[in-house]
Parts: sequence; C-alpha cells; structure tokens
Amino acid sequence: MKMQKLICNKNNIRLDVFLTENTTFSRSYIKTLNQQGKIAVNGKIVKAGYMLKANDAITIEENLIETINADPENIPLDIVYEDDCLLVINKQVGLVVHPCASTKSHTLVNALMYHIKNLSTINGVLRPGIVHRLDKDTGGLLIVAKTDYAHKKLSAQLKDKTLNREYKALIKGRIKQDFVVEGYLGRNPKNREQMTMVSEQNGKYSKTIFTIDKVFDHYTLLNCKLTTGRTHQIRAHLKSIGHAIVGDNLYGGADNIYKNGQLLFAYKINFIHPATNKQMTFEIPLPKYFTDVIDKIS
Repeated sequence: MKMQKLICNKNNIRLDVFLTENTTFSRSYIKTLNQQGKIAVNGKIVKAGYMLKANDAITIEENLIETINADPENIPLDIVYEDDCLLVINKQVGLVVHPCASTKSHTLVNALMYHIKNLSTINGVLRPGIVHRLDKDTGGLLIVAKTDYAHKKLSAQLKDKTLNREYKALIKGRIKQDFVVEGYLGRNPKNREQMTMVSEQNGKYSKTIFTIDKVFDHYTLLNCKLTTGRTHQIRAHLKSIGHAIVGDNLYGGADNIYKNGQLLFAYKINFIHPATNKQMTFEIPLPKYFTDVIDKIS
C-alpha cells in the first residue's frame, strides 16, 4: 500500500477532475479507488463529484496499482542514443509508455526493463526512467533517465524550458501562415477522454508554436514546438482552431487516408546533458507510414 497526499489549489473543482489533472492516474483507476473508499478529502470519504475548495487535503491509498507488475518483456527498442546517464528512444506507434490500470503489460517500461540494466527510480516501480511521455499512437523521440540524478536534472529542464521537443503533424485543411495557440487546457466535461480549452480556473496554461512546413490541396504539414507539455496539448490545440490531426479520431481527425492513429511524430529533441552540461540535439526522419501519406497527397 502506498499513500499519496495532495493539496487542492483551486476552488470549486470536482475531485475526479482535479485528480485526473494532477496525477498520472487514468480516469478508470480513479473511479475504482473512489468506489473502494481509497480517496479521502480532509480525512473523509467523499464521492467522485465532490466539489473541492482551495487548500483541501486529498489522500489517496494506492493499493490497487501496486498489483500491476512491470515485468521485463522482450519488446524491440529503437535506441537512438545511449550513455551511462540516459538514452533517447524512438518510440514506435501503438506502444503505451508505462503500465496503468487499463494497460498492465507490453509497454515501453516493460521493454526498458528487459533491455536496460539500470533505470532511475524517481517515478516508482511502474514508471522507472520515464521523464516525459508520448501518447500511445504518437511515435518519435523520448528521453529515458538511467540515474536519479539525471532524472532530476532533465525534469528541471522540462520546467525551465531548456528541454525542447518538436513534432511534425499532418492536419486537415490548408493553413498558410505560422501561428501560436495558447490558453488553458482541461478535461472536456462532455467527453472525459478529451482535453479542451477552458477557463484559467479550470485548466493549466499551455502554449504551442506552429510553423508551416508544406501546404497541400486539402492538408497542411506543420512543425509544432511545445513551450509547455500538457496532456494531448498539440492535438487539443489543433482541434480548437478547427484543424484536427489526420487520423486522430478522438479529436475529429478521422480520414480515410490514414486510420492507424494520429499523424503526429516527435522528430526532434534537444536538452543539456545532465553530466557534461553540453547541448544535445537529436533529429530523426519521418517514418515510412507518415511519408507514404505525404506521397499520396503530394
């Protein structure tokens, strides 16, 4: 059993919404814990819809998630770079990053535990080495920490924006000018699987810089640079302007030209190496499944 304690920093926000936004737990896992009476506010068991106030103390008894075993699995890894501190992975599409209540095995963590002897322990037994994440159907570059020291330094760079990530996205529709989307992202009250633009009180600040790569007859290839790293940030930002990513069924991007997930790829990453303090930059080409679609629409 593991206890986690949180302090609410908002007024009038649902308990389940707050936990979804402020923990790595899935909605289904939060629901299960709540039904089991494992979540308390100010020492009292409450319903998922309980309206929190600022400074309310939430305690979570994590007994269920610890039963999920992050066992080593012989899943192939595309290692772009590796040293004693870290590795840079080219994550394949369809691979969940770490085990959770809905995905108990066959994740990137399971693969890492098979191939890599030492991983940082900061994020616990289910997320060893994981500094940041990519959605299941988003492929591309991801950093994994081998030591706790490297993990702390890389996490600090995420916060101070010296760790930069850039993506390519093929979107529906034509856009001819560079643009920026910024605002507050929170859970969509009408569809809890989605993130959407909300008021400052109900969300977290987010900003993405978009530049035009190439314009086609009915599509646009964008370069997307994160300045914050919110859940589904690029996907939600593009939906908010009416140009969903091709293949992104969750955000309205369904398209017969591609049906295997969103055409969003993390192609570039740069950071300061935690041991040498040298600037590190990695860039990889778009995968064949992505370039095949571009060839079709060119």
